[in-house]
Amino acid sequence: MNQRVGNTPVRVDVGVIGGSGLYEMDGLERLEERHVETPFGEPSDAFVLGRMHGITVAFLPRHGRGHRLLPSELNFRANLWAMKQLGVQRIVSLSAVGSMRERYAPTHIVVPHQFIDRTRHRPDTFFGEGIAAHVGFADPICRSLAAVLYRSGREVGVTMHEGGTYLCMEGPQFSTRAESHTYRSWDVDVIGMTNLQEAKLAREAEICYATLALVTDYDCWHEEEDDVSVHNVVGVLEQNARAAQQIVSEIVRSIAGGDPAGRCSCHDALLHAIMTAPDRIPDAALHRLWPIVGRYFPGRGPDDTEDPAAGPLAGPEQGAGA
Repeated sequence: MNQRVGNTPVRVDVGVIGGSGLYEMDGLERLEERHVETPFGEPSDAFVLGRMHGITVAFLPRHGRGHRLLPSELNFRANLWAMKQLGVQRIVSLSAVGSMRERYAPTHIVVPHQFIDRTRHRPDTFFGEGIAAHVGFADPICRSLAAVLYRSGREVGVTMHEGGTYLCMEGPQFSTRAESHTYRSWDVDVIGMTNLQEAKLAREAEICYATLALVTDYDCWHEEEDDVSVHNVVGVLEQNARAAQQIVSEIVRSIAGGDPAGRCSCHDALLHAIMTAPDRIPDAALHRLWPIVGRYFPGRGPDDTEDPAAGPLAGPEQGAGA
């Protein structure tokens, strides 16, 4: 599933989703801006395809340039389907979060391993309408890729924390004080509004996914700190964005160098997950999800001459975690 810039084939190796305060990617040698049409509607913005450390990166500002979209307005399915269509195998997600622990101070970065869902209004699966699948999600983050994120942050001198739980709330309002104390009693480490749906859809799309959770505040539980507000976090967002740019560059450098973080099962998440009998799956459902499920249904694609194994899962790197 290689892309083309002019007449030159381009393999997109890494996808970067930028969160609050990060709407562009420094150090990216731009090749083109790509608008991707999806069966789920419009992604948050055009993708910027570029080169960094010798490999191709696709950058997407999660909230759109100019921060136009609320967390509940994000078209997560379009964003992740487009990443898959571009051939992305690894997604690095950057996200502003509140800290629920004293030890995670503003400007620190957490690489969480777990999620708790407190959202209410968000589609978070590609499946349905004629095709049912149930992927394993006990460990929602790609540990191999997460290890690269953690080491890269340490390499550039940022205070990093590996592991912990990210609670994904609906928003757009911040927590009440009662909610904040309740979440702390659940051993939550950071709180944000965006990453869980991305992680679920990345797993269904067989893409490695990990988060750099950039701490901006202490939510409203900390009695000695000001309650969280946009005014209070803007300065921290700017510092976090600068640090995130450096870390992403180091992450891409590590991946380009064949970082030996290990192998993972992310790229085979659908191997035993599709429940619907093949002869009962409508062609329309397969065509809608072809970039995601095509390799499991050879000969039934939108174009029968298309080889689903020619996508990003084929070749010697199939199954590599990071």
